[in-house]
Amino acid sequence: MTTETPPATQRAPLPSTGEFCEVQRSVEFGELRRVHRSFAFPLTAAFVTWYLLYVLLSNYAGGFMATKVAGNVNIALVLGLAQFLTTFLIAWWYARHAANKLDPRAEAIKSRMESAE
Repeated sequence: MTTETPPATQRAPLPSTGEFCEVQRSVEFGELRRVHRSFAFPLTAAFVTWYLLYVLLSNYAGGFMATKVAGNVNIALVLGLAQFLTTFLIAWWYARHAANKLDPRAEAIKSRMESAE
């Protein structure tokens, strides 16, 4: 075990508030926000609608939801499991979208901010 202190690492100074505001007003950042919102907002609305449909069917269409599909498996169980499936699919789809469309744009903005220092 050594008693030496580790060498100090040189950290670049953080961008100022003005620099962050300037980037926020940039066309590049606006495009990043547009790409994110055009994916996230419609998908969120669709999933919330799908979830509320399931809840409403469970409360007000008991006969329909009790319809047997196979053995003791009914429509309620199938739709309930589909809720989990769609949650995982949306998470996977968003991760792909972020990796392909958002991350490169965000990295370009970050690199530009770091190189401006």
